Amino acid sequence: MGKLMASTSTQLIASFAAAALASWGAWRAQMTDSAQGRWLLAALIALAYLVFCTVTVLKYRRVQREQEKLWAADDGCTDSGAAAGTVLIAFASQTGFAEQLALQSAQSLRKGGMAVRMLPLGRITEQDFQAARQALFIASTTGEGDAPDGASGFARRMAEAADGASLAGLQFGVLALGDRGYARYCAFGHALEAWLRRRHAQPLFDTVEVDNGDEGALRHWQHQLGVLSGHTDDADWSAPSYSRWRLAQRRLLNPGSAGGPAFHLSLTPLDLPAPQWQAGDIAEIGPRNSDEAVRRFMWALSLKGAPLAQALAGRMLPQEAAAIDALRGLAPEQVLAQLTPLPHREYSIASLPEDGALDLLVRRMAQADGRPGIGSGWLTLHALEGQEIALRVRNNSSFHTPPDASPLILIGNGTGLAGLRAHLRARAVAGHRRNWLVFGERSRATDFFHRSEIEAWQAQGMLERLDLAFSRDQAERIYVQDKLRQSADLLRQWVGQGAYIYVCGSLQGMASGVACALQDILGEEALIALAEQGRYRRDVY
Repeated sequence: MGKLMASTSTQLIASFAAAALASWGAWRAQMTDSAQGRWLLAALIALAYLVFCTVTVLKYRRVQREQEKLWAADDGCTDSGAAAGTVLIAFASQTGFAEQLALQSAQSLRKGGMAVRMLPLGRITEQDFQAARQALFIASTTGEGDAPDGASGFARRMAEAADGASLAGLQFGVLALGDRGYARYCAFGHALEAWLRRRHAQPLFDTVEVDNGDEGALRHWQHQLGVLSGHTDDADWSAPSYSRWRLAQRRLLNPGSAGGPAFHLSLTPLDLPAPQWQAGDIAEIGPRNSDEAVRRFMWALSLKGAPLAQALAGRMLPQEAAAIDALRGLAPEQVLAQLTPLPHREYSIASLPEDGALDLLVRRMAQADGRPGIGSGWLTLHALEGQEIALRVRNNSSFHTPPDASPLILIGNGTGLAGLRAHLRARAVAGHRRNWLVFGERSRATDFFHRSEIEAWQAQGMLERLDLAFSRDQAERIYVQDKLRQSADLLRQWVGQGAYIYVCGSLQGMASGVACALQDILGEEALIALAEQGRYRRDVY
């Protein structure tokens, strides 16, 4: 009712203004001949300006209300606060790109069943921060490291209240938009991250930097959203431009393990020139459905044809009977139009280009219904050795090897050893020997991945120190964070000598446990300073 009245009022005022302006010429001719006429003309001008301002304000308020409804969607959240469990998404946009990404992020989380509240960063209050348990920030940087105009007031508040009330209960993620052509690349996003850390908020994952809308970085952000919501089936916002690779070798690393099977994969390029990469970079894989899954789907819908089977191999195939029934009777091209493409999957690269192959460490995962995971099932079960694999190398500059001979502490568990292995290979090539590996898994007998290689590095002096945490080999569970605490004095000594700390592995459990241990050993301020200096980096998933 209120919206209808506002709309009607706007229309009436606009009609009045139009009528007044239409009579402008006749009135002006009659009034300019006398002093009284000139006064009346001035009054009419003032009235017309007032009407114009009123119409503009009403239109702005209507657009703002519609925009806020879009931000809040159906979550039942208002400016008075967020419902329990709601994820706060704050954006700082100069051109509208950050707001667009915030909307896409909100939609992704909602598909995973999460409630979302979305607001411009400039409108976020201290009460909003205190009420939130999880928050995502999408922040552009303008000029030489400045906040967008709409967030300039918030930036001043950050500077004035660098050490405000604790936000220890808040978990956050930052998507920093910038341009590497400027000296202070993504500066506002990083300033926001540092401000949150100093108020004791805990990062869900490392800040994702986006250079000029880089699609690979945005896919990584979308991947993190899927991890957060548990909904990882969304089609990519932008499909990677894959290269053609061949699965040259697949080897089971942990036969007899109590954990899921983990494999070492070697892939070689079919397209030349072969893509180049550095230690720390990521392989984006384009997964495919198994031949058997495609055959079952086509049989259920009485479909035939090799070209259709090839196309269906790259689509999400519904499993529920009702969803399959809804496709009956459609032409093949209509069926394809109803199915979304399979999303990419990300894996840390475990080798260097000079090794002659791109190596991965992949554990076979299971979906909720027991089927193998989309990416891990394809790589470890369905694809045959010699088969073509769609792969794109994504630059991950925030996890590249330190540029000098500074000491390097590498911490990881499980298949997180992949990224650490690439760094150790890079350090060996460079002749940098001050390396300390802390690795954890279930059992030494079955889960010591790449044991002979690691022990050879140790014997050759490439590993100055090696700490292993096999959690199931004794009554008391021991993890990598426990090994760090046991070596607290030595850890402080290495950091004092300029060491970098790199963490690779599972976000849940390992990464958070390591962060707590490092904070206890080094102190919160020192750990924050290491992160700001680029000496504490993580590749966690």
